[in-house]
Amino acid sequence: MGILNVTPDSFYDGGRFRNSSAVMRQVDQMLEEGATFIDVGAYSSKPNADDVSESEELERILPVVDLIIKNFPEVILSIDTFRSHVAKQCIQAGASLINDISAGHLDENMLETVAKLKVPYIMMHMRGTPKTMQQKTNYDNVIKDILFYFSERMAKARALGIVDIIIDPGFGFAKTLEQNYEILKSLELLNITELPILAGMSRKSMIYKTLDSSAAESLNGTSVLNTIALQKGANILRVHDVKEAIECIKLTQQLH
Repeated sequence: MGILNVTPDSFYDGGRFRNSSAVMRQVDQMLEEGATFIDVGAYSSKPNADDVSESEELERILPVVDLIIKNFPEVILSIDTFRSHVAKQCIQAGASLINDISAGHLDENMLETVAKLKVPYIMMHMRGTPKTMQQKTNYDNVIKDILFYFSERMAKARALGIVDIIIDPGFGFAKTLEQNYEILKSLELLNITELPILAGMSRKSMIYKTLDSSAAESLNGTSVLNTIALQKGANILRVHDVKEAIECIKLTQQLH
C-alpha cells in the first residue's frame, strides 16, 4: 500500500503532492514499482496535528481521487479518513476501500456508512484523537487491550453487515516507543482474529528515535521492521517507499 498524503503538514511528505503533476508522477511511480493499493489521505494524523474541517478535507481529497481514477482507472484506491461523509463521497467518486484510523470511534456514522457502501474496511487501533493520543498510552497489557478493542469493533462492524475487514495495530498512535516494539514483537498474536493485518511503520519515529536520526534517514530501518512484520504475519505493508517494500516481500516469500 503506497502512501499519498495530500496534506501540507504530514510528518514525512507534507506538501510534496499538492499539484496534479506531482500526484501523477508519484502514483505512476508507486504503481510501476508494484503497489497493490494507493492510500490517499487529506488529514494529517501525526501527533498534535491541527484539526482540519470536513469541507477542507473534501476540497483537498476529491480532486485528487478524480485525477487518479481518470488517469489510472484500474487502481485500487484506499481513502484514509475517519469521516463518513468523506468516505461516502470518495467511494462514489471511484475509490475502493476505507482506511479509518479510529475504527469508527471518531464518527458514529462511519461503520453504518461503510456497511451501506459495501466496501472493505481497514480499522486501526487508536485512543483519543491525533491531538490527544500521546497522552493516552497507559495500558495494563498493550497486546491484550488491542485484541479486546478489535474484538468489540469487529462484532459491531459485522452486526451492521461489513464483511471485509482488515486490522491495523496502529504503530505510533497512542503508543510509546517501547509499546510499538512490544506490539511488533508479538504481532503474530493478532492472527487470532483471523483477519488480514496491515503494518504501517514507514519512516515513523519508532525508527528514527531509536536510531537517533530522522524520518528522511529511516528507509533502511523501515525495511528492517517491515521484514520482521512480514515474518510475524503482516499481510499488507503501508509505505512511502514501494520499491523497497516489494523487495522485503519478495525476499520474505522466497525464504518461506
